[in-house]
Amino acid sequence: MTITSVSLVIAGSGGAGVVTAGSLLLDAAAHAGWYALMSRSSGPQIRGGEAAAMLRFATEPIMSHDDSFHLLMAIDWDNIGRFSAEIPLVAESLIVGDPAHGEAPAALLGGQPRQAALPMTAIAEKIENGRPNMVALGAIAAMIGLPPEAMQAVVEKNLKRKGQTAIDASMAAFHAGFAAAADLPTIPKLPAVAAACEPRWSITGNEATGLGVIRGGVRFVAAYPITPATEVLEWLAPSLAKVGGMLVQAEDELASINQIIGASYGGVPAMTATSGPGLSLMIESLGLAVAAEVPLVVVDVMRVGPSTGIATKSEQSDLNIAVYGLHGDAPHIVVAANSVPDCLFTTQWAVHLAEAMQAPALVLTDQAMGQARAIVPRPAELAFIGQRLTATTAVEGERYKRYAMTGSGVSPMAIPGTPGLTHTADGLEHNEFGTPSSQASDHQAQMDKRSRKLTQFNYGDHWADIEDAEVGAGDTAIITWGSSTGPAREALRRYSAAGGKARLISLRLIAPVQPEKMAAALAGIKRAVVVEQSHSGQFYRMLRAFYELPAQTVSLHQGGPLAFGPGRILEQLNQLNAGSA
Repeated sequence: MTITSVSLVIAGSGGAGVVTAGSLLLDAAAHAGWYALMSRSSGPQIRGGEAAAMLRFATEPIMSHDDSFHLLMAIDWDNIGRFSAEIPLVAESLIVGDPAHGEAPAALLGGQPRQAALPMTAIAEKIENGRPNMVALGAIAAMIGLPPEAMQAVVEKNLKRKGQTAIDASMAAFHAGFAAAADLPTIPKLPAVAAACEPRWSITGNEATGLGVIRGGVRFVAAYPITPATEVLEWLAPSLAKVGGMLVQAEDELASINQIIGASYGGVPAMTATSGPGLSLMIESLGLAVAAEVPLVVVDVMRVGPSTGIATKSEQSDLNIAVYGLHGDAPHIVVAANSVPDCLFTTQWAVHLAEAMQAPALVLTDQAMGQARAIVPRPAELAFIGQRLTATTAVEGERYKRYAMTGSGVSPMAIPGTPGLTHTADGLEHNEFGTPSSQASDHQAQMDKRSRKLTQFNYGDHWADIEDAEVGAGDTAIITWGSSTGPAREALRRYSAAGGKARLISLRLIAPVQPEKMAAALAGIKRAVVVEQSHSGQFYRMLRAFYELPAQTVSLHQGGPLAFGPGRILEQLNQLNAGSA
């Protein structure tokens, strides 16, 4: 079944209130009983510059944008041409601009969209304290079928602190725009729906990540601000305090990782959040956490690289450094969220895994998920909370073995200063007591131990999301991960609606690999397409290295910042099956 939805972009220069307008529209859609997704794109400027809020509204949950947009509402044209590749417009699309700011850039007109004028500035000037972005919101609401009362409720809530005058001015501008839309060409409208019976959340991936951390039991965070991970830290700073935790803004990423190692060694579950450049700086200390068997969580909200790359755009190209970046054989955990709400689940699970196995866990999200805001069903409460195996008292007559050989590979971990449980914990190889050792036998034994605790752990069904279009889902599969999962899910729905049968496998556990589970997931599959947003096909190459893939497996990959649309994946599915006919 095809999703009933409408997609639009609000764009303008810094200070035009583009993201604010998008957020208000998103919340109003929730009041109207719709589901919604909003991502944003901006230039690399620290302050100001062009911005675009990209929104999709639907009558059922959605996890990705569509292949093109029905509407581009431009409050002004300042540098909007830079977004042209990210705003696919077709002949049915409509561009609405303010004639006071000139004509639409030629870069937006390749798909020959329709054009119309809306004098947002002139309309706003007739209203005391009126703003063009609220005029734009009114026009959008009328065009997509959003009832004015939904916006009224949202504006009253958001502007309550500014007083009734601000509320009245905003709504006057909104209603003026709503009326002016009668003279504009039409775009698809969504049907009215009944009020939601179940509560829905308006949440970003970065906020969901922070909530997952707290629910998992983390009570200390040290981090240095970096785009696009900063919002994780901004959300956590006041939220941690409410549960007795603490966030420290460190002087850099090196300090961040070492501070959370110290906190966790002291008995407090800890994490940090960063992006690719920061993760690069943390690699040596992550090796220390592996060697000393100190649990911690590092969230990497990926962006376009290498180096500074494009800080405000999304890519899935930190996979290699996350899996292979530590020097030496350094077994560690790598997990990846596959949607905005899944950031909560995956991060909470990562805390659980790190604490249970006394190992560092890396969580991969990206700018597309982290800074996207979605209206979603309320996520379920999860039972697992990080619990580590602790040693609290010394055994009389015996010396404490911090790194004792156990069947699971996990040894009791003592809090520093506990009488009788003194031990050494550093980056040197060691024996069972923690005493530094250069003996081959100690190195082999400790490497086996560190590896065993990860490979023998029961990850259950959480290792991947496996979805069939329907029972008996044929012999074709889409294999993907992270934010590429959303468009892959929708492509699968369209494929099923057209009579096709396929399976979706979205990996949540990247490392350690799960060959037996993957073999079961691929049972009966003869053809597969691997979907990812990286220039070199990192995920495809990793799958080929560790898993037995079907003989007819193709790689569909591209670098950022352009994300896949469902149509591109559907086209590849059709080609794959046409070639096998």
